Amino acid sequence: MKFLIRFLVVVFVLVLSSCSTMYYSGLEKIGIPKRDVLVRRVEKARDTQEETREQFKSALEQFSAATNFKGGNLEDTYKKLNGEYEASVDKAKEVRSRIEDIESVSAALFREWEQEITQYSNPALKRSSQDKLATTRSYYRQLIVAMKNAESRIQPVLTVFNDQVMYLKHNLNARAIASLKGELKTLQSNVSTLVAAMEKSINEANSFISNMEKN
Repeated sequence: MKFLIRFLVVVFVLVLSSCSTMYYSGLEKIGIPKRDVLVRRVEKARDTQEETREQFKSALEQFSAATNFKGGNLEDTYKKLNGEYEASVDKAKEVRSRIEDIESVSAALFREWEQEITQYSNPALKRSSQDKLATTRSYYRQLIVAMKNAESRIQPVLTVFNDQVMYLKHNLNARAIASLKGELKTLQSNVSTLVAAMEKSINEANSFISNMEKN
């Protein structure tokens, strides 16, 4: 059984790899090289992170406002917080997907680049290409580390937010509001850390795009 599972996993990976290769080859046939695809995907990831940063700021504002509840319909408060939580979850999934898209095309680009370097007959051109590959890889590593670091800061916020939204759902009373107030500082700290990591990642994305356009 274990062998069958491993075999199916290997087959699945090979199929995905083959599909990706065909996809990128198709784009190149219509004049869109992997390099341009990579830049475009980094731009999309940057934009998604900017949107995610603002979404989590909005969620924190709603959470803070809920702790000042003085009377009225607590169910409406729950619905607002749950809506912010669900929007935040969607953004978290989008951030993860954008990073995976970048890793996919970058792997294909670097693999192709390495293969083409071996085909040079001119030593100077070969050396120049190797240097550019090394530089691009260095910028890429900085970018992907920053993006993954920012993405890793999302779950702690979602965990606290989810706990409080669920508690509020089943306890629409003063005890639930007290619980929200008790977690506010933790959530503020987590969101602050997330926003800082997002901003660093966004800056790395802008730097990567700029360097790719220069070279």
